Order: sequence, then C-alpha cells, then structure tokens
Amino acid sequence: MSRLNLYIYTFFEDIKTSLVDLSVIVGIIAIYQFAILRTVPDNLPSMVVGLLFVVLGLAMFLRGLELGIFPLGEDLAQQLARMKTRVWIVIFAFVIGFTTTIAEPALIAIAHKAALISEGQISSITLRLVVALSVGFALVIGVIRILINHPIHWYIIAGYVLVISMTAFAPEEIVGLAYDSGGITTSTVTVPLVAALGIGLTSNLKNRNPLLDGFGLIAFASVMPMIFVQGYGILAYVSSGEREIVEIVPLSETTSGNMAWTYIETFLGCVGDVLPVVIVILFFYWGVLRKQIDQIGARAAGFGVVILGLYFFVIGLELGLFPVGESLAVELAKTKNLGLIYSFAFAVGFATTVAEPALTAIARKAEEISDGSIKQNLLRIFVALGVGIGILLGAFRIIHGDSIVYYVMAGYIVVIIMTYFAPRIIIPIAYDSGGVTTSTITVPIVAALGPGSSRPFRTMDRNLSFSD
Repeated sequence: MSRLNLYIYTFFEDIKTSLVDLSVIVGIIAIYQFAILRTVPDNLPSMVVGLLFVVLGLAMFLRGLELGIFPLGEDLAQQLARMKTRVWIVIFAFVIGFTTTIAEPALIAIAHKAALISEGQISSITLRLVVALSVGFALVIGVIRILINHPIHWYIIAGYVLVISMTAFAPEEIVGLAYDSGGITTSTVTVPLVAALGIGLTSNLKNRNPLLDGFGLIAFASVMPMIFVQGYGILAYVSSGEREIVEIVPLSETTSGNMAWTYIETFLGCVGDVLPVVIVILFFYWGVLRKQIDQIGARAAGFGVVILGLYFFVIGLELGLFPVGESLAVELAKTKNLGLIYSFAFAVGFATTVAEPALTAIARKAEEISDGSIKQNLLRIFVALGVGIGILLGAFRIIHGDSIVYYVMAGYIVVIIMTYFAPRIIIPIAYDSGGVTTSTITVPIVAALGPGSSRPFRTMDRNLSFSD
C-alpha cells in the first residue's frame, strides 16, 4: 500500500471513528428534543450540516496531529534533552506554556468577562499575563520533575492542598474564575504538544517510563493557574480600594454581523491558535538546534490539516451543537422537572467528553505507549463518566444556590485520597484527564448549560457570575 493510499485509508478510519463519537451526542439531543420535549428545532437543516462539518473537522484535526505536532514535539524534546545543558529544554517548556496560553481565545473571552463583571478591579490583560505565566511556570516545574525523576503525585497533591488553602483567603468573586482558569488553559492545540514534550523527553532519559513519567505536564498546567489567579484576586481586591469603573464593550458587540466576515474571523482565529506553536518550534529548530526539520513538507501539511480541521470543527459546532444545546437547556429548565435537568446535565457531560478531540488524542497516545494495556476507548468512557457526574453535581449546585467552594474542595480531597490507592502507572494520565476534558466541545456547551439551567430558578436579586 502506497503512502498516499495509507493516508486516505487512515483518514476514512478517522471519519468513521468521529461518526461513532458524534452519534452519542446526536442520540442524546434527539431523545430530549423529539421524544421528551416533542419539539422540532428551527435550525434542524443547519444542525445536520454542522454535524457533518464536526465529523470532517475532527478527523482532519486528529490526522494533522499525527502528521505534524506529535512527531515534531517529540523529536524537538529529544534533541533538546541531548544537549550538554538542560537549560534549553526548560526554556522551551516555559515558552510553549506562555505563548500558547496568552493567545488562547477562551482565556481572552474569560478575561474580558472578568473585567466586565469586576467593574475594572480585574484587568483583562493582567489576568491573561498571570494565567500565561502560571502555565509557563507549571511546565517548567513539570519538566524539572521529569529530569530529577520525582514522583508526580506529591507535586499534584501539594498543588491541590495549596489551591484549597488559598480558597479560604481569596475573595468569593474570584474563586469560580480561578477554578475555571485551570481548565481553559489546556486547549485543543496545546494539549498534544505538551504531551509530546513530556513523552519525547522521557524517551531520551535513562530509567524513565514514558507512560509513568511522560504524562502529567497537562495536570501541572491545570493546577498552577488556580493558584496564581487566586493570588492575583487577593491582591486586586485588597489593594484596589475604590472600584475603578471602566467601560468595556461586550465581545458580542465587537463582532461583525456580516456572515462571510464571521467565517473569515473564525479561520483567522484557528490560524492564531496554531501560529504560536509553529513559531516556537521553528525558533528552537533553526535558532537553538540550528538544524533542518526532517520531512518538512509532510510536517507543514500536518499543521495545515490541523488548522483546516479546527476550522471545520468550530464552524460545525456554531452551526449545529451550540444553539441546540443551549435552547435545550433553557427549555428543560422551564419544565422545572429536576429529574430531566439532572439527567440532561449528565448526558451532555458524558457525550461531549467522549467526542472531545484533546481527550481522544491523549487516549490514543496512552494506548500506543502502553502497548495496548490501556485501552483508549475504555479510558475515554471512564473520563466521560467522571465529567457527566461532575456536570450533574454542577447543575445541582446552581439550582440550589450552593457555594462552589465546598464542591470543589470535596472533589480535591477525594482525588488526594484515591491517589494513595491507585496504581502508580495510571496516576499521571488520571491527572492529565482533568485538563483535557475542558476543551473545544465541552467548555462552550457546558457554559451554555450553566446559565440556561440557572435562569428560570434564579431569584430577582441573585446575579449570575463566575461563582455561579
């Protein structure tokens, strides 16, 4: 079989897998929309087109990762690790963490919203810098841990303890934002490159197990922003004195109403997601290693396929899943049937996680490195069950108006306890799974579910903020 035929065959296998993954979401939406609510959405044709785009985009994205990001990331990490000084691999880790985070669209949107809600007490650009620095610092700690061969669980447990301790002192308004910051930093493009960094580094070091030592960097990138943002919140709210009210134009008002321009903006956004990764890789290959990239044509094609895959994926979500998911949440909340609301929250959390491209990429890599002892489909199902239960608890908390702090603290305590009993080989993957689940599909749909389910239950004097 020629290389071209192999690529075509593999691509169609990816499409088939994507169809199976998306069928779970489609099935759940269909059951609640047609069988329970007995309504037909107005945008049904566009939803069908959107789902086809999602399938195509997901398949292209995964194929692009295998062609470009994974091989380049692993090779670069191995070559930097072979240098006489280990300083460059540490610098590479920081630069990757900082540059990919500062340009993260989800972080930009959240930072803008935080500045709006806090009436200027939280600066949008400062918050982005704090989060980006925290991710860069987290990857530095993760790489140093691999180099000195320390067990990961002590670092993560210490991080969770610090998060819980700081929660007691952080302003209530900042806690929800800090917790969310730990999820939005692990984007669809960043996760595969960070995983490639860890795996490539451990593959070049003696007495290292890529499965045990290579994973875990994503977990650091999830925990550290929660610590940094709470620290920033304490300083911002304590030192600000009187509030500086600033006029901030909502993001929705800055977007052009022209549909063609919207598609162009979306494409440029996808290019912007990938461009920092390309720049960093080229700089370290040509500026630090002073080497050419092997099979540069195939690697460039891989990055191009990643961009196109992301574009089709995002367009498909905007056309189909997002509007239907939000309208379903609102309609179900209006019924005041808590059983329906909780079941939908669990189902949405499960289905979106199963189809999450970042999780799929990590699960594939885990199965590959473990020689099949860790089954990617089984891993994805268990992670999806965890997210489903988490979203269910989140819906329960919103409806009953409980504080987020107690739920998150209880969750971290359970994680710390289970770490002592879990096999050491699964701990890094388990920690990383907490970061990769909050990505392209899950975050927007779950974000729509939160306000949608809380609106009918909200009292007149209760405002929805990050803590809700």
